[in-house]
Amino acid sequence: MRNLLNFLIGYNNIIIFLILEGIGLSLLTSGNNYHNTRVVKGIRVITSGIERPVSKTRSYFRLRETAGKLSAENATLKNRIEQMGKGSNPVFFSVTDSVFKQKYIWSSAEVVNNSVNRQKNFFTLNKGYNQNLASDMAVISDDGVAGVIVGCSSNYSVAMSVLNIDFRLSARIKSNGYFGSLSWDGKDYGHAILSEIPQHVIAEVGDTVETTGYSAVFPEGLMVGTISEIERSGSDFFRISVLLKTDFKKLNFVNVIGNLQKTEQLELEKQFQ
Repeated sequence: MRNLLNFLIGYNNIIIFLILEGIGLSLLTSGNNYHNTRVVKGIRVITSGIERPVSKTRSYFRLRETAGKLSAENATLKNRIEQMGKGSNPVFFSVTDSVFKQKYIWSSAEVVNNSVNRQKNFFTLNKGYNQNLASDMAVISDDGVAGVIVGCSSNYSVAMSVLNIDFRLSARIKSNGYFGSLSWDGKDYGHAILSEIPQHVIAEVGDTVETTGYSAVFPEGLMVGTISEIERSGSDFFRISVLLKTDFKKLNFVNVIGNLQKTEQLELEKQFQ
């Protein structure tokens, strides 16, 4: 209480001035329409100027929540598209025909740990067996290949990143259909190497590189990146540098893709190996 009294005594002149100023301004605006309009407009300008940064700040803090919801909705929509695209035709096919069953199932997850500076990089997802994730499921981010799950616990999964020298992916040049093996050379986190493309093939910088679908893990046609450099080596094949679509330093929300027919495919292929 004493501090309050000391404050009022010390700044009494300023306080009285502000009170009188407020009274004078009130009398001026209430008795004159022009001044009233000008004051109201001025207050609105000040208020809107304050509300704008406050609104942007609120939106910024909600970005993480919004991104999570969008990722989950994206996975749901892709599941529905997969079901619709593989739906049976009642004129020609039976509803029990296995060819027209849904092949892939999509789900969303959040990256809770990640590395990009090692020779063998991995990242951790916040979902595991309890959320129907399993090993050998593909992981993509913004429709760009990110990695493949190599281990799961009840509520977490660890995925081998594309930025891992042990990672291999069957990829093709979209413009001509020639495929090869994509791997990381352990140098630049933004680029990978596409090998086994014959030197007679016509390829250009800027061409799209995508998944072939030849493995039981990644669906066909997923974006990998674009060709950034083409080198002629001493062998019969190009050494093609691919600018990866996925920015692994910004890896946050991802989609996980499970092949529902993987076991059937692998068991059949084993009979001929």
